[in-house]
Amino acid sequence: MNPPSKIDYQIMWNRLIAVVEEQATTLIRTAFSTSVREAGDLSAGLFDRRGRMIAQAVTGTPGHVNAMAESVTHFIREIGALNMFEGDVYMTNDPWMGTGHLHDITVVSPVFRAGRHIGFFACTAHVVDIGGRGFGPDGTEVFEEGLLIPIMKFAERGVVADVLIKLVRANVRAPDQVVGDMYSLAACNAAGERRLQAMLDEFALDEIDGLADYIISASRDATRAAIAALPRGRFENTMQVDGYDAPVHMQVALEIAADRVSADFAGTSGMSKFGVNCPEVYTRAYACYGLKCAIAPQVPNNSGSLEPFEITAPEGSILAAKRPAAVSVRHVMGHLVPDVVLGALHKAIPGQVPAEGASALWNIQISARASDAASGLPSAEVLMFNSGGTGARPCVDGLSATAFPSGVSTMSVEATEHVGPITVWRKELWANSGGAGRQRGGLGQIIEIEPRAGYDFYFNAMFDRVHHPARGREGGQDGAPGRVALTDGTALRAKGRQLVKNGQRLRLCLPGGGGYGPAQERDPQDVANDLAAGYITGQETPSPLGSDGKNKEE
Repeated sequence: MNPPSKIDYQIMWNRLIAVVEEQATTLIRTAFSTSVREAGDLSAGLFDRRGRMIAQAVTGTPGHVNAMAESVTHFIREIGALNMFEGDVYMTNDPWMGTGHLHDITVVSPVFRAGRHIGFFACTAHVVDIGGRGFGPDGTEVFEEGLLIPIMKFAERGVVADVLIKLVRANVRAPDQVVGDMYSLAACNAAGERRLQAMLDEFALDEIDGLADYIISASRDATRAAIAALPRGRFENTMQVDGYDAPVHMQVALEIAADRVSADFAGTSGMSKFGVNCPEVYTRAYACYGLKCAIAPQVPNNSGSLEPFEITAPEGSILAAKRPAAVSVRHVMGHLVPDVVLGALHKAIPGQVPAEGASALWNIQISARASDAASGLPSAEVLMFNSGGTGARPCVDGLSATAFPSGVSTMSVEATEHVGPITVWRKELWANSGGAGRQRGGLGQIIEIEPRAGYDFYFNAMFDRVHHPARGREGGQDGAPGRVALTDGTALRAKGRQLVKNGQRLRLCLPGGGGYGPAQERDPQDVANDLAAGYITGQETPSPLGSDGKNKEE
């Protein structure tokens, strides 16, 4: 039989995207946690025998996908080729071997054909609880943050490791959900393998090495061609963000060469004492994503298209945290990384990248507890993902209440209220929160949450852009900073575990994105449309920042 032609490989490449999309859909349909089935906080992909990612599902987050692109090689090294068998499933949530914190479980399954190992399917999902302090920034070591599962076998030759299941169930607050998600992850990979085997039958292939080489080579060449069109040189940017107990200085230097782009985060603040630290694998994932979005957005994401981007951060900095640093909410720093690199890239290609946005998700983990311990009311863990506004783009307004760069969806109010005893009384766009400009920044939103009768709740705040709002670009104004308070006006902290008692109501005002270009250049019809839609009111949103830069509400 003649080897496949380039046309054959292109057809198979398109088919692989459908394969991994079905893989991801299986996870969404079978997941127990709302973070997966409602928000799409997951990743799914196909890898060759060497651990190179050759296809990823469109559904998913860059932090999971691009970190997973590295993690499969760790599985290959730790498990060993001689210890891999048909029916095996491997698992870890090690932050430095996986996707950056303990709440993400990565599952890898080897694929065999005619008794020969040909590749891997891998997937990742955020689970609702992993024990320890819970999903929040208050830990000072990773040991406090929950159960760490080293790279190990979830199943060998199709037999699930019962001891692992028992250990997990004994260490988490929501054992049915967490163990259910573990099985869902394994089922996700199995669904991908079934579709892959059917495709290989159709094309009469026994392996995917040739297809992998074609995909990776074509993607690498296309990305390098896009880089070659950029101006050469060194471009720098800095950004100040809230941090936990002290502001964090983020700094990057981009070096654009003929065939690659390097980003060095030297000069960035050192590690925090608390759980906002970010392992370097997660920093690389989001730095690559930000650069690729701007430079080569049409090239499919795989190991080939990622290869021309080199990302480094000084070991021991907040963007390259060392064990055993606390890393539970590493997304807060990680989601801000694209704003830093895009700010540097703007100096190389002005007029092509957006203004800064809210960027970091305003996740909130709620632990509902009976007000009277003797009442017998059950406890519940509730996780919500919420988003502020994105930065305005050079020719288009920013998106309101939209997750960028993470790309996850917000859980519906109805699904969230079904999980635990809370009521979401208010969820609406926040007028005037988008930075003014020729193009307006995306709006944040206002959310109000109250415990139901008989309950109080603790919530873990992990919010940023409260003291350092998203900056406008090219004369555009900053977005509104975020605010955290009770509806009676009591100010609360933007990070850390806090109590909302029965009868009280939590109010979150999520930050807006920065504007682009001078506000006086905005089309009068766009202003009229904003007024009619209630996006602006003709009055400025009062800033919670005083002249000393401190929050008036705190």
